[in-house]
Amino acid sequence: MILFDNKEKINVHVTSEIGRLKAVLLHRPGVEIERMTPQNAAEALYSDILNKSIVDEEYRWFCGVFEKITHVFYVSDLLKALLEDDDIRSMLVIESCRAEGGEHLIDTLMSHDSAVLAQELIEGVPFVKGRDPERFASRRYVLRPLYNLFFTRDASSSVFDRVLVNSMSFDVRKRENLIYKAIFEYYFGCETINAQLWNKHAHTEGGDVQIGRSDLLCIGEGIRTDAKGIDFLARTFSDRPKFNIIVQQLPFEPESFIHLDMVYTFLDRDRCMMYEPMLRKTAEFAGKSTTRIEIDNGHVKYHDCKNMLEALKQVGLDMEPVFCGGDDLWMQQREQWHSGANFFALAPGKVIGYRRNSHTIEALDKAGFAVLKAEDVAEGRVNIDDYNRCVVTFAASELPRAGGGARCMTMPVNREEVDW
Repeated sequence: MILFDNKEKINVHVTSEIGRLKAVLLHRPGVEIERMTPQNAAEALYSDILNKSIVDEEYRWFCGVFEKITHVFYVSDLLKALLEDDDIRSMLVIESCRAEGGEHLIDTLMSHDSAVLAQELIEGVPFVKGRDPERFASRRYVLRPLYNLFFTRDASSSVFDRVLVNSMSFDVRKRENLIYKAIFEYYFGCETINAQLWNKHAHTEGGDVQIGRSDLLCIGEGIRTDAKGIDFLARTFSDRPKFNIIVQQLPFEPESFIHLDMVYTFLDRDRCMMYEPMLRKTAEFAGKSTTRIEIDNGHVKYHDCKNMLEALKQVGLDMEPVFCGGDDLWMQQREQWHSGANFFALAPGKVIGYRRNSHTIEALDKAGFAVLKAEDVAEGRVNIDDYNRCVVTFAASELPRAGGGARCMTMPVNREEVDW
C-alpha cells in the first residue's frame, strides 16, 4: 500500500482541546441519514428520523465557519482518493463485507469506480432480491448505511501525535473504524491505536476522550467507554512522567449522557462549559465518582476527587465553569438534552455551538463571550480574531435531534500549542 501525498503537509498533532485549529476532518451528512425509518432509528442510535433538506441548510453554516478559518478535510473526498489504490480498495471492501456478512458482494464492489464505491461504503448497499441472501431482506441493506458518520469525533480521536481508532460499542457503527483507520494511516501517515487489539472487550469513543494538556486526558466512563478502555489508555501512556487521567463516571441513561462532552467541554485556558448537576453530584450524577489516575514512569496512583473541577485543580488547571442552561435546573435539563454543553473550541476562548440553547448562550454572554452568528463568520462579515472571547452560534433544529453537537461533528487533525 502507498502513503498518499499529503500536499498540505499537515500531520496529526493535538495537545489540547483549545489550541488554535489548523486542520479538521468533517463529513457532510448525506443520503445515509435518509435511509432510516421509525422502525430502524433506534438500531441506528437515533431517537427520531431527520429531515435532510433542513440538515443540509444547518450544516452549510456550520462547515462554512470552518472553511473560513482553517483547513477542512472531508471524509468522502479522502475516501474516494484512497480507493484509487488497489490494495487499500481491496482491504476496505473485503473488511467491510466481512463485517456485515456480505462477502458475496466483494467482486461486485471491487468492479465499481472510486466515486461510486465511496458512496456505497458510506450510504450503504441495498438488498437486491435474487442477488443477495434473503436474510438481508428485512433490514433492506447488505452493507448498512453509516448513519452516524457525520459525528466524525466518535469513531476516531486525535490523541497527541497518534489517532485512537475507537472500539465502538454498537455494531451499527463499527464499519466507520475501517474508513478512519485508512484515512489516518494512509493519508496522514499517522500511527493508530485501538483498545480492542489489547482486549477485545474494551470500548472507547471519541466523545469521552478530551485532551486537557500534553500531560492530561479527561475521560468519561459510561455506556460508550468502559473501564477496560480506560485501562488501555492508562497502559498506553504508562511510561510517561507525571501524566494524569481524570475519569468521570456518567449515567447510563437517559441517552443524552452518552459521552463526557455532553456534560463538559473546555472553552479556554481557565473556562469550561459544565452541566451543573455533574459538579454538584446531584440528580443523575448522585454517586457518580470522579477519579484522578496519576502515572509517573510506570507507577500508578488513584485519587478520589470531589468533582471534575477539583480534579483539574489538582493538576494545575483552575477552571471557572459556565453552566449549560444557565442557573435554572429545568433549563439546564432541557438544553443539556440538545447538546447544550457540547462546544468545540476554534482557538482559546473562541468556541462554536448550537444557537437554540439560548440560556446557555446567555450564560456565555454574561461570562464575557461575544455572541456571533455563524452566517456572519462564514461570509467574512465578522472575524473571530477581533474578539478576546466569543461564541459562534449556528441555527439548528434537526442536527441536535441526532444526539450530538459541535464537538461531536468535528475531528481536529492539528492544533497549535497552547501557551499555558
